[in-house]
Amino acid sequence: MTQPLDDAALDQLFRTARTYNGFTDQPVSEQELHALWDLVKMGPTSANQLPARFVWCTSQEAKETLAACCSDSNADKVRKAPVSVVIGMDTEFHEYLPELFPHTDAKSWFVGNRELREASAFRNSSLQGGYFILAARALGLDTGPMSGFDAGAVDKAFFADRPSVRTNFISTLGHGDPASIFDRSPRPDFEKFNRIV
Repeated sequence: MTQPLDDAALDQLFRTARTYNGFTDQPVSEQELHALWDLVKMGPTSANQLPARFVWCTSQEAKETLAACCSDSNADKVRKAPVSVVIGMDTEFHEYLPELFPHTDAKSWFVGNRELREASAFRNSSLQGGYFILAARALGLDTGPMSGFDAGAVDKAFFADRPSVRTNFISTLGHGDPASIFDRSPRPDFEKFNRIV
């Protein structure tokens, strides 16, 4: 039986964790990216679908390519971050289900049903994107997830060779600079957005 995490862990993952607009000069190693993926891939998804496709932009050239697809304010963030990440979604994820979910013929659920594949790819890649944020925090890294980009341009720049993959969202990654954050925005009490029925 699992035990609740202590307050320090909960703070690091949720309560004191923040979205950063800028980062220190401390680099992020390739080993850290592998460690991050090794946590992300363990997060639960429907039928162990793993539709997320991550592009880790570590070179300045790759960051400049991504920045050119972003709004002005986001472009600067992408250029300056140690790593900028494209979180894509593969609508042909079902091709991997015989390997990833061998208990039953889950692939057949999606063959010939593009609408279901699109919905599942979006839902589960978004879950994986959330796991990416929490895994980064668990490993002592910070993120800056964002919209404010031309998804078609990102797809053309990074997924031209994989037409079944489209961009879900993008994020920066590194060691957050405390000077780059805003005051924390409000979070509502339970009663405001929840019902127990």
